[in-house]
Amino acid sequence: MVKKREYGRLQPGIKWGPFTVRLPGIHVDLSWPVIIQGSIIAVANGGALAPLMMQFFDVSFAVAWTTVSIQAFWVWAHTVLFGEPHAPGWITPALPLVIVFLGGYATGTEAVHAMMALMITISVVFLFFGITGIGDRFNRLVPDALKAGIIMGAAISAFMGEFERVQELPFTLISSWIVVLIIMYSIPFQQISSGKVKGFLAANVLLMGFGVAAIVGSISGELQFAIEWGIFVPQFGEMFASLTPFGVGFPGWEMIVASIPLALSIYILVFGDLLVADGLIDSARQKRPDEKIDSNYTRTHYALTVRNLGHLFTGGAFIPMHGPIWAGMQVYVIERYKQGRKVMDSIYSGTIGIFFLAIPLSFLLPVITFMIPILDVALSLTLLLTGFACAYLAMSLVNTDLGRGVALFIGVLTAVQGPALGLGVGVVMYILMMGIKRKGASTSSRAETDKDKVI
Repeated sequence: MVKKREYGRLQPGIKWGPFTVRLPGIHVDLSWPVIIQGSIIAVANGGALAPLMMQFFDVSFAVAWTTVSIQAFWVWAHTVLFGEPHAPGWITPALPLVIVFLGGYATGTEAVHAMMALMITISVVFLFFGITGIGDRFNRLVPDALKAGIIMGAAISAFMGEFERVQELPFTLISSWIVVLIIMYSIPFQQISSGKVKGFLAANVLLMGFGVAAIVGSISGELQFAIEWGIFVPQFGEMFASLTPFGVGFPGWEMIVASIPLALSIYILVFGDLLVADGLIDSARQKRPDEKIDSNYTRTHYALTVRNLGHLFTGGAFIPMHGPIWAGMQVYVIERYKQGRKVMDSIYSGTIGIFFLAIPLSFLLPVITFMIPILDVALSLTLLLTGFACAYLAMSLVNTDLGRGVALFIGVLTAVQGPALGLGVGVVMYILMMGIKRKGASTSSRAETDKDKVI
């Protein structure tokens, strides 16, 4: 029987050090709409990595899928073992930078070593910010307009990527976008009287997007399905031999040093993800005073360190790396969580549930072969929701004309020229335009009110 939470208290769990273990069915209940959709989309999103790993690491699909199945465990550990309230994911905005980085090395072992070096370096960065506590204080030192610019850059990057992707699957992607956005955000849809049909659609919005994409894609000829039956046999031996330090050894110091600038740039993106996570959690707290949601940046840094190093030694080089939040899924979980305790008892019912079946589903051939044609759809819906979440959070942080202008400028520069230049120029522009002592100039109680309206 699931342990019940007292009103306004933390969800029960088992403390160990700075972390808290919460087991599904014991410490949190199971939300089946979230479990079904989250697990299916988690498998689909994970599968989207397989082509990249085959391209850069020169491994077979079986080896690539094996490490994808292992990453599902380390993602799930973020909430189950470490007690984080976020829907965990990768450092998705860093993917373009990582791809460019790997392109500078020979395909195969050299690229694997380069990825290992980056994973080691970013883990050290996470650990440093966690031990020193700088990560927990960093958020308070950054002005709201600068925060908004970083988040807006993530939104613009997400939208730009999807506008390019839609050219490959125009009918499939646009139809799935329309369905998901209408169900999640449309005011006319929300004004429809509640009923079984509306409730079913709202509870299964992402599956509806998948279903529409499969139908439209099949009719338009953009998608072709070839379902196979059986059990996928993971290639652990070949994976360990080709992707882990046990098989190919550790990278040299020169590679580790070469990865430092990129690792610092990636941390800027992770910082942006933490801002998004913090904003979404704050919006949930305002709607659900019945649960105390414990967010702790220092703990998050420790969890990210363990996840990335843990994956390195159990699943090998991992291109997107492990990040704090899967923004698209976090938006979905938060929206259901806001509907009340009867819909979702605890925030952890959602964040733990989304990966509940991901690991077993990763070994079913019918699931794998069905997912292969719609991998782009899953990734697209995730990035689309990420873009929306980042956009409305960024705009809710600033309520002055100057603040909006500075935020938009930083956002566009970040999206087009990269996070390092965007943040560097953004700091200088903020000081010149708004002054050092104007941290609170772009935020007020109105900004908090606006946040409630848009989330």
